[in-house]
Amino acid sequence: MAASTSGECSSLSSPSYTNYVLSLCILSGILISYLPQHYRIISRRSSEGISPYFVLLGTTSATFSFATILLLPRSRANWRCCSQVSGFECSAGLLGVAQIGVQWACFSVILLLFLIFFPRSATDTVPSKQPPALATYRTALLVTLFSVLHGFITLILSVSLLLWRPGVVASFANALGLLSGLLSILQYLPQLYTTFTLKAAGSLSIPMMCIQTPGAFLWAGTLIATYGKEGWSAWIVFIIAGTMQGALLIMALTFELRVIKKKRKKQQKKKNSRPANIRGGGSGVDVGVRHDTDDEGGHVVEGDGDADSDGDADSEDAPLLGGRD
Repeated sequence: MAASTSGECSSLSSPSYTNYVLSLCILSGILISYLPQHYRIISRRSSEGISPYFVLLGTTSATFSFATILLLPRSRANWRCCSQVSGFECSAGLLGVAQIGVQWACFSVILLLFLIFFPRSATDTVPSKQPPALATYRTALLVTLFSVLHGFITLILSVSLLLWRPGVVASFANALGLLSGLLSILQYLPQLYTTFTLKAAGSLSIPMMCIQTPGAFLWAGTLIATYGKEGWSAWIVFIIAGTMQGALLIMALTFELRVIKKKRKKQQKKKNSRPANIRGGGSGVDVGVRHDTDDEGGHVVEGDGDADSDGDADSEDAPLLGGRD
């Protein structure tokens, strides 16, 4: 038994420092890539613009992926070997689990923030302009409940098979992996529709997509280099997902640049429409301007106060559907 255990753990006895550093970089990159999305929702205090079905498919996909990596025979063997190898060797063998685990945790945080900051009242959106296909708070609540229930069911099934049917665990893990890949591809379809319908990125983080889009192709490249054409089922998912996320990124950038251009044009129009004496030029009749004197007898010019009263109408914190075409 000892010899068998020693042979099982031999692959961890001499880990590659290069692979270890690369795996740590990927782990850090996964965490950093999701932080802009968390910050975006919290800073806007709204998850408007994020499709609930994008969140649902992403969360369930991450749950399946995390369960897959935990149930794989190699991962379970690495867990057992941690009692026989050094801490460095153990961490090197479990970095893959940590990567998928961090991804699952980060997307779970998005799910939580999505529900907490989902618009709930008429003051958050303009119902008359909201397309009927967009979701309500009830939909967001059902998505959250389904995601939590899905996680519990996956956990119960995994533990049950490990205890009573260990012979089918590997097949179950492979099935979960295929489902995870399929869901990760499908998750971008509802978000593409939502972003196109709103004509704005909303609470969807563009920096997150800027990091994750090339990261998907980089991850696919490492898998192609490792497994070649025969391992197409492992890397094709990342290529398709990266392509769809890239399309979403281009769409979001296009709409955001359009909004910025409209905002600048509106500000320039306001500036040009101010009376000449307010802009500091010419003399003549003052329109909407009151002259007072300060304590030292000097003149103080005060406007009617509404020159910029709607200056924040296009601000990032305003509801997407409130006044935007």
